[in-house]
Amino acid sequence: MTETWREWAAEDTAAWIRVPGAGDDKYARGVLGVITGSHDYPGAAVLGVEAANRAGIGMVRYTGPRALGALVLARRPETVLVTGRVQAWLLGSGMDAGKRNFLLQGELSHALASGQPVVLDAGALDLVGVHTGPTVITPHARELQRLLDAREIPASLEEIREAPGEWAVRAANELGTAVLLKGAVTHIADPTGARYTVTAPGHWLATAGTGDVLGGILGAFAAGHADALALEAGAITALAASAAFVHGQAAAVASLARGGGPVTALDVADAVPPVIGELAAM
Repeated sequence: MTETWREWAAEDTAAWIRVPGAGDDKYARGVLGVITGSHDYPGAAVLGVEAANRAGIGMVRYTGPRALGALVLARRPETVLVTGRVQAWLLGSGMDAGKRNFLLQGELSHALASGQPVVLDAGALDLVGVHTGPTVITPHARELQRLLDAREIPASLEEIREAPGEWAVRAANELGTAVLLKGAVTHIADPTGARYTVTAPGHWLATAGTGDVLGGILGAFAAGHADALALEAGAITALAASAAFVHGQAAAVASLARGGGPVTALDVADAVPPVIGELAAM
């Protein structure tokens, strides 16, 4: 059966932009728990936290590897490094599932058992299936191939690249969770039948660290809409599409500011606020 996909647009995203009111405090705006980064990829922690803050979160609690806390604070001194109340989690960016120690495994398991919305990226993708709250995974094609192979679902990298929509749907149904399959055209699907595409306005996003930025944006959106996620089965999928849309538009804004040329991941994160501001004004 041919899947019907709908291109996610600015109007769709605008409906999910949460503008704080006079009665909101940092907790009402959402608190995101972040366990990301590693010795090999310390920048992933910095980029995800930066993007979450730029996307309008009330607070970020970074409880990833302690050695990375100083790097996170150097870029975002408002970050909190102690455990406490959160409304969503971002897990796994810049991590290697094969290098998790006992302490890290316990922290990830605790987050997954919390019942809070969860964004699983990179080194936490293998933990899909043990979550208790609304969850979205954010693999690229190679990561999805490895994830499916580990579950004895035959899929080659070439097959996934040739038919990303079909494999996003297959993964959503097999894994029982929302899937955001990254690419020039990002495919977002879930087991309820939602099928969205987000087409990048350019291809400067194909650079190191931009996936970590996407994770931060999506984590912030999830924390800011915790109530909706508890009530609406498809909310996590809509938020994933919205985050992908903001991510692409931020890359375009960042590139335009540099004469239409290449951008870095931090450039993309820095361009998130004006994109959100324009959407909020729609």
